[in-house]
Amino acid sequence: MTGQEFVRDTQYIGTRITRDGRDGFPVEAGRYRLVVARACPWANRTIIVRRLLGLEDALSMGMCGPTHDSDSWTFDLDPGGLDPVLQIPRLKDAYEKRYPGYPKGITVPAIVDIPTGAVVTNDYPQITVDLEREWTEHHRPGAPELYPEHLADEIDDVNRGVYTEVNNGVYRCGFAGSQDAYEKAYDRLFTKLDELSDRLADRRYLVGDTITEADVRLFTTLARFDAVYHGHFKCNRTKLSEMPVLWAYARDLFQTPGFGDTIDFTQIKRHYYEVHRDINPTGVVPVGPDLRNWLTAHHREDLGGRPFGDGTPPGPPKPGEVVAPENGVPLNG
Repeated sequence: MTGQEFVRDTQYIGTRITRDGRDGFPVEAGRYRLVVARACPWANRTIIVRRLLGLEDALSMGMCGPTHDSDSWTFDLDPGGLDPVLQIPRLKDAYEKRYPGYPKGITVPAIVDIPTGAVVTNDYPQITVDLEREWTEHHRPGAPELYPEHLADEIDDVNRGVYTEVNNGVYRCGFAGSQDAYEKAYDRLFTKLDELSDRLADRRYLVGDTITEADVRLFTTLARFDAVYHGHFKCNRTKLSEMPVLWAYARDLFQTPGFGDTIDFTQIKRHYYEVHRDINPTGVVPVGPDLRNWLTAHHREDLGGRPFGDGTPPGPPKPGEVVAPENGVPLNG
């Protein structure tokens, strides 16, 4: 890592899949494939939202492995190293199909047009919003309203601060190019985490009394905090498990169907510790932390709230989309 402060490139492929197809890509069940990696927090958001809304039958999902080289995410979890639907070994192939010589990073999540094999979008903040707003015809009965119109402005406001200070803030700490840049990033991160603790002290969820897009976006960073960001990215003022309000909030969500059952701690740790050799030159992956505390009582239900509003929890994950038991939280000692 060279330079001083880590600055994320946020110029993504902004094509949208919409009900009216105004960008040339109408919502259509079975036409698109969501490509993700369980290790990636940005992709993890789409996995959660797709599952909560019950879009599994309308939008198939391809899974990249936890590690990648400087060139591309790869489908090394699949037989023969090929995505079974797209029949490509590297996600880069779908980017190149749309934009030959694509000059930017190959990122997940991405949605690929199956008939052409070309990527449609990798604009991850917009992808989940469009799944919530544009794909409603394909939502399951009882799907929760994750981005309700009357709360949209407040959700957007909360999301802006969570993104700059927390979601991206941990990376700003980890990839800081100087001591000064690191300390500024560290202060910003924990100032925001303290603010979020205060906000959540007397309310179960970030906005309103149900789970929304805002909770999904914060959760994927919190789920990785103790396993990766505390040590690997030097976000070490306190562990998540030492911040009582945020720790209870995170456990509440983790124990909610659609959240914790998408978290693969083994893949998460492998990704960060093996790929970021500039930070961890040996590639050694730590054995800890002990994950069993994720299943302890949180008592957040005492604050009220209705996780799914007038909706219902999603059913179990689809076969083939279940996190391997050895990669999740141990259910016993």
